Amino acid sequence: MTEPPRTAPQQRAAKRPGQGLRDAILGGAGTPSSRRRVLSAGVLALWLLPIAAMAAPVPPAAILTPQDNLELQRVAAYLNGIKTMTARFQQTAANGAVSYGHMWVARPGRMRFEYDPPNPILLIADTFYVYYFDRELNQMQQVGLKSTPAWFLLRDPVSFGPDVVVTRFEHAGNLIRISVVERAQPDQGSLTMVFTETPLALRQWTVLDQQGKTTTVSLSDMQFGMALDPKLFQYQDPYAAGRREGSSN
Repeated sequence: MTEPPRTAPQQRAAKRPGQGLRDAILGGAGTPSSRRRVLSAGVLALWLLPIAAMAAPVPPAAILTPQDNLELQRVAAYLNGIKTMTARFQQTAANGAVSYGHMWVARPGRMRFEYDPPNPILLIADTFYVYYFDRELNQMQQVGLKSTPAWFLLRDPVSFGPDVVVTRFEHAGNLIRISVVERAQPDQGSLTMVFTETPLALRQWTVLDQQGKTTTVSLSDMQFGMALDPKLFQYQDPYAAGRREGSSN
């Protein structure tokens, strides 16, 4: 009988003492499968950024002009106008490793990242949780969506209000760069978004973690407003049917 996927508590029992979630995902970089985990680090940083043991201080807010605030309102309106979206992504990890895949978004709260083969990683947000599934190792992790940096892009509505600290705002040429942290959870790390001004469009984001490592995801071939199958955003346990059948015998 094929072993069912190990959930987070089972994985903790199988790991060496003291290993955290990030070690379980990124450890052992010498093996082919773990190398793919390293390539997946950028999207993982967006979804599964580990919370530090000690609370980090809230960073100072950027000094914004009235024009800057108008630009922020325009960006928020653009993000809130995205209901469904698909795109190709290119991810560049802190070590320079590059990987590719496809992204689906259905706001609010739903997103799917699927890496190109042979990378076995799949990430799904279903409005409540983020599921990280490794098809090769047959392992799944889940975390609350609101505890991840991805929540800023998926919340409804997106706002640069009091819950968010804008730590950087730059408008140079046709590019707008905005860095934010969650005021209540600065340990989630910093999310920097890059937009083109004309036309206004999200082109890239970078996550800065507590160790000072950055990972960048760039978007291309973006399309909007299509009907998306709700099943794209549902995590399906591939062994659930087998377990139900076994329990009925």
